Amino acid sequence: MTQTISGTQARRIIDLRSDTVTLPTAEMRGAMAAAEVGDDVFGEDPTVRRLEARTAEILGKEAAVFVPSGTMANQLAIRAHTEPGDEVLAEANAHIVYYEAGAPAALSGATCRCLTGRRGIFSGADLEAALRPADIHFPPTRLVCLENTHNRGGGSVWPLTEIAGVATVARQHGLRLHLDGARLWNASVATGVPERAYATHFESVNVCFSKGLGAPVGSALAGSAEFVARARRFRKQLGGGMRQAGIIAAGALFALEHHRARLAEDHVNAQTLARRLATLPGVELDPASFETNIVVFRLDGVPARDWVRILDDAGVRLLATGPNLVRAVTHLGVSATDIAAALEIIKDSLRRNGRS
Repeated sequence: MTQTISGTQARRIIDLRSDTVTLPTAEMRGAMAAAEVGDDVFGEDPTVRRLEARTAEILGKEAAVFVPSGTMANQLAIRAHTEPGDEVLAEANAHIVYYEAGAPAALSGATCRCLTGRRGIFSGADLEAALRPADIHFPPTRLVCLENTHNRGGGSVWPLTEIAGVATVARQHGLRLHLDGARLWNASVATGVPERAYATHFESVNVCFSKGLGAPVGSALAGSAEFVARARRFRKQLGGGMRQAGIIAAGALFALEHHRARLAEDHVNAQTLARRLATLPGVELDPASFETNIVVFRLDGVPARDWVRILDDAGVRLLATGPNLVRAVTHLGVSATDIAAALEIIKDSLRRNGRS
């Protein structure tokens, strides 16, 4: 990813902060430029309609609705599944809880209660233990949310057996299930399990096109036709109704059809990065724990934010996610050669900061 520095000279910046920093390929831009468009609020954009139908087909759902972001998709799901005063159960480090600005309370009047997971994953027994009896003192528990892959869990993949266990308990208690599958494509490529096999356990599923798939904008929320119709109305309320959205939907559709399989390259690059990082002094991580494209590591005695700023000046961008925690995410815009170069810069930076 080459960027212009100070408006005069260009240099290579290896950006590993997130897979949201991907840029559309030339082929994707061509598809966007040639997109057939219409007014999507009137349901007249043919490219959006094709994207929604294809997404629903892949996930084994009746329908899907195209939205600007994964956060909106998650919040539409919560709004469509709940009423004000209801309770949502989610893992303590879930994106819905951690990174969506308190939206369940602000937009749906719902409260979130957190379960403690292991790298973002909890069991049916954990869910059972968290449920409370019906009582006027407690908010009605209505929805259980899972995240696959789990961002703050280091791109961890939910095993199907664990999902099935949670789903069984949820069904026994009349609870609905929503999957934040922003990186479900990564889970599917890593395990060989089709997306629809994961999605079958959930009433609703959010998937993202603008992370590893490399589209510039967009996510989708899928479920039954009735559920999606309800969510579409709330999309309008939240300002998510778009007009000639086929231009961006074409990028998402191209990514969906051409960039899913190549996620395996990102997983290989992440493994290379994790294995090499584990050999560096002052870096703590277990390479075997990273299954997809996210690598989280701990710095021994080095403030993460300070070190990340130093690396940025050297041409490598990482994300500080805690006082001593750093995240690196591989993606479409980073090659194996970039990973090798980034590792040399990281090694040199650690040496300069008293690690040898």
